[in-house]
Amino acid sequence: MSLTEELAGVAAAYGGTGEIAVHPTRTDVVVVRKGEVVVKAHSERDDPLLLPARLRAAGAAALSGIMLAPLEPEMLTVSGRAVTVWPAGTTVDPDTAPWEEGARLLARLHAVPLPTLGPLPEAGGPARAARAVRRMPGDGPVEQLVRRAFASLPEPEPHPGLLTHGDWHLGQLVWRERWLLIDIDDVGVGDPAWDLARPAAWFAAGLLATPIWERFLGAYLASGGPALDPSDPWARLDVPARALTVQLAAVAVVNAARDGRELDEVEHSLIEACGRIVGLPQGLP
Repeated sequence: MSLTEELAGVAAAYGGTGEIAVHPTRTDVVVVRKGEVVVKAHSERDDPLLLPARLRAAGAAALSGIMLAPLEPEMLTVSGRAVTVWPAGTTVDPDTAPWEEGARLLARLHAVPLPTLGPLPEAGGPARAARAVRRMPGDGPVEQLVRRAFASLPEPEPHPGLLTHGDWHLGQLVWRERWLLIDIDDVGVGDPAWDLARPAAWFAAGLLATPIWERFLGAYLASGGPALDPSDPWARLDVPARALTVQLAAVAVVNAARDGRELDEVEHSLIEACGRIVGLPQGLP
């Protein structure tokens, strides 16, 4: 029996009915939906010992209305893989992307008092860029540029640790009578500015229109989000946004190599942004 079939069996045990749908996601993760139940086999690269605390936090009363709560509060193991079980939700329509709602949810998440959740691991965001750079194959000009950009990043300044999602983007929202955050893989204690870094990196790379960025940032600040100083948001955003630019560029290189293709226009914009990070006028090696 394949892993997909085993996960579908888990979904059926929790009330899932109907056809099996495999959701597209990272190559090291498997997500299966059966009716109103979603079952996720987490990456084998992640430490399964950290998952139970994150799963417990997602189901805590303090995160009600902020984060999707699991159907099963305990981590399962299927074919040696860490597995979690969730209610299904409706994913984001790119044409009506809820940027403001996402920002408000992040502001609420960052404001949750840590003692209400019990012990949590360090948030995974800052480590993701280093992992992505290590995964890049080859040593061509593009790879060298991405590595130079990574090496140029300053050490993040220490800030009081708050509850942090660790890998926020619009794909981390689902609708179940309201918008809710999903994906606990990197949830933990950290600098919440990293949760805003991906849209900040897109904006800096010219991939996110100024009005959308301003709506997102404005909604976060208006909701009392504690990650940023309203008088100078980029004082906290600059380093995380650079790191996310490098991470996204490295992932683009990995994906293009895996698919045997050239970088597309969006991916090329990320490489050019890495060039600006290291001071190349045109952003290219």
